[in-house]
Amino acid sequence: MSKGSFPRAPRRAGLSGRAGGPTPLIVALVALVAAGLVGWLLWDASGGAADGAGHPVAATSAAAKAASPSGPSAPSAAASRPASGRPSPARSGDGGTASPGPSAGAGAGVTDDEAPRADGPLKGKVVLVDPGHNIRNSEHTAEIDRSVDIGTGRKECDTTGTSTDAGYAEAAFSLDVAHRLRTILRNQGAKVVFTHDGERPYGPCVTERAAIGNKAHADAAVSIHADGSAVGNRGFHVILPALVKGGAADTAPIVGPSKELGARIAGNFVRVTGSAPSNYIGGGTGLDTRGDLGGLNLSTVPKVFIECGNMRDPQDAGLLTDPAWREKAAQGIADGITDFLRG
Repeated sequence: MSKGSFPRAPRRAGLSGRAGGPTPLIVALVALVAAGLVGWLLWDASGGAADGAGHPVAATSAAAKAASPSGPSAPSAAASRPASGRPSPARSGDGGTASPGPSAGAGAGVTDDEAPRADGPLKGKVVLVDPGHNIRNSEHTAEIDRSVDIGTGRKECDTTGTSTDAGYAEAAFSLDVAHRLRTILRNQGAKVVFTHDGERPYGPCVTERAAIGNKAHADAAVSIHADGSAVGNRGFHVILPALVKGGAADTAPIVGPSKELGARIAGNFVRVTGSAPSNYIGGGTGLDTRGDLGGLNLSTVPKVFIECGNMRDPQDAGLLTDPAWREKAAQGIADGITDFLRG
């Protein structure tokens, strides 16, 4: 999620953004994450399957595998890192190009031409999926660097995102996981709206990403990312909106439901992927709260960001570039959204 490909200093924001003890929801999440980690350790002790980095992973259900494409292969580890420090454009087949079928409307996002399953458990629900960044942002630095109003201040329209040392771009990763997530949610009966599907020359700006979810009246929204932190910083974390009010930003109506959505996603992400919560953000809960992200500040629907891992750590990068692990990541996010929407 960090701009360019340079690691950023770890943030250590509180879970609620305010002083005081943990809420019952956070206590419940800690228990859920702990249970997932116990299962992870038992899986390891019993000689369970391992991913390419030698870490145990949970098995994906046969139904989920049947519903989702196996996906493209990751770039070779021998690929060169972009000389500019910005992610290089996605190569054919790495998830960075638009999938055929969806149609876009101005300011309305990208809707799926394929109808959701008529009898699915999420029938009638709308989910906004926001693939972080855009693979061509690095070609439009003037446009994405212009500042926009996020209610509590001004920030860049968008950023390039980060990449692995081998050059696999965060934007390609996020779009690939978004495609997998859309397939799973569609088979659950949900209507899925994308903020973009790689069809735009850059962006959209963070303000428009929020507006698309608001206009769709999404029942839940998730923005997919991967972090760009220091080597040794590992694991995922879910970013929740802080309580902010200023200009067009007023998160009071969505803070509670967004926290619940984030807790459900975090717990299911541990269970399905076998990945541990971040060891550098969130105090082991897998949750972080921020008030400086326009995509959250300007949202009027329950929304969270997920940083699926750290692209700058070789072990996390091994997972993020593995198509089988990305399928598990999409399944974990989908299960969290489904749990949230079904109550």
